Amino acid sequence: MAAERGAWQTYGERLVYDNRWVRVGLVEVEAPNGARWEHHVVHLGRIAIALIVDGQDRVLMLWRYRFATGQWGYELLGGLVEEGEDAAATAAREAVEESGWRPVGEAEHLISFEPLPGQVTAPVEVFLWRAAERVGEPTDTEEAGRVEWVELGRVGDLAQRNELLGSGTLVALLYYLSSRATGR
Repeated sequence: MAAERGAWQTYGERLVYDNRWVRVGLVEVEAPNGARWEHHVVHLGRIAIALIVDGQDRVLMLWRYRFATGQWGYELLGGLVEEGEDAAATAAREAVEESGWRPVGEAEHLISFEPLPGQVTAPVEVFLWRAAERVGEPTDTEEAGRVEWVELGRVGDLAQRNELLGSGTLVALLYYLSSRATGR
């Protein structure tokens, strides 16, 4: 990749902060113009997201508060992929913990992406299910929110009102709707 025009060279990384949720490193880089310096890189854990759509054209989401941005809004279900855990299994587990609904059937990998590739590594994988069964109450009390089946026809309006929280929710829903519209 480095031989490609415009590619940056890297010469190693020095870790400056590390915990379960976030690592911060200084990476020695050389830009295509020859300038060389240490560039901050934030490494976040791999996230798996469950996009569960039912036969009534609704998607399962949480209405919740996010203190870091001071926002209320809808989010898809998902969370951090544990060491050695399959990402689709994580998405299904998180769906049950956060909503009390278990995805039914095989997961379909919908899309993978990096939301902020300039300074952050934060791999996100989205999995689609077309059914779910109610198995109980949510068990993850940290994720407390209102569990709701939201009509897919509301997605554009919710996005415009900034009521869809996070790139995982936005990318997953917009990609799903776009794919459906084009027949993919």
